[in-house]
Amino acid sequence: MTTARSTHPQPPPYWFDGSAPPWPARLLSHVYAGAVAARAALFRHGVLRSTHPGKPVVVVGNLIAGGSGKTPLVIAIVERLREEGWVPGVASRGYGRQDPTTPRWVEADTAPELAGDEPLLIAREAVVPVRVDRDRAAAARALVERGCNVVVCDDGLQHYRLKRDIEIEVIDGRRRYGNGLLLPAGPLREPLSRRADCDFHVVNAGTEPGDGRIAEAGEAGFGEWRMRLLPGDAQALRGARALPLSAFSGQRVHAVAGIGHPERFFSLLRDLGIAVVPHAFPDHHRYTREDLAFGSDLPVLMTAKDAVKCAPFAGERCYSVPIRTELPEAFWVMLLDRLRECAQGQSM
Repeated sequence: MTTARSTHPQPPPYWFDGSAPPWPARLLSHVYAGAVAARAALFRHGVLRSTHPGKPVVVVGNLIAGGSGKTPLVIAIVERLREEGWVPGVASRGYGRQDPTTPRWVEADTAPELAGDEPLLIAREAVVPVRVDRDRAAAARALVERGCNVVVCDDGLQHYRLKRDIEIEVIDGRRRYGNGLLLPAGPLREPLSRRADCDFHVVNAGTEPGDGRIAEAGEAGFGEWRMRLLPGDAQALRGARALPLSAFSGQRVHAVAGIGHPERFFSLLRDLGIAVVPHAFPDHHRYTREDLAFGSDLPVLMTAKDAVKCAPFAGERCYSVPIRTELPEAFWVMLLDRLRECAQGQSM
């Protein structure tokens, strides 16, 4: 397993493996809980103020620290909204980018270190206006001024400065809420009671195993929507050719994942019969050429999020694995109905 330098380490094992958190983490968790409650009260009583951009705002986020599949869902939402005649824009903090205090428009050719990996991926795949700003309320205003009539916020469930109309919680179908404790004793950013405030709960069930079975851990519960991740053809990072993932079945490959839960990507490839040599990097890792020097000439498959950062120095056998989402049509009907209601209310 590759070890990588990063300021964004992988979560401690006790968040998800059932072992007891150390007592300092449990103590700090109580301190954190008090801070979260105090901040929420300040917004609730108007001491800290939220602002609204005047057009519908959809926030896609999660209650736990780390990845849960938000970005593929954001891309899917933006694409569906465009098909339905909306003019969407995406607001993001742009985690991990250089000069994080400077707001910036993200274009398809923006340097990854200036854009952040997820905003750049959204700008390239969804071809949509993307604004990165630590103040997502300011980012939303900028998108509306640019002509967007709906703002989709990538992450930001806890960014209360931006008043929102619809909240979508994304849940990792395998890890769920871990041990159910607040940071740092557990993965929760807010108490589980916060879940009741969200309008939609989307369970990232990942991909189905190759024999067609659906992992029980990925099933959606009552009031939840099941989201599948469907991998596309492997895209060469150098050159225009693409290969179906079946072309790698039965082969050994180096698999690179610098995401919140790397094992999700490795399992996806294994389910397709690919022999994975895993290389897990911390989320939002800043890659260098040396990170891909594995000492053997095997193909290298990586997530699309990692590919936007590795493309400048990738070798001939490096491929990106794009992901699209699949959700029940009833989810889209309900989301679009809610959005139309929001837009009508704001125009009155």
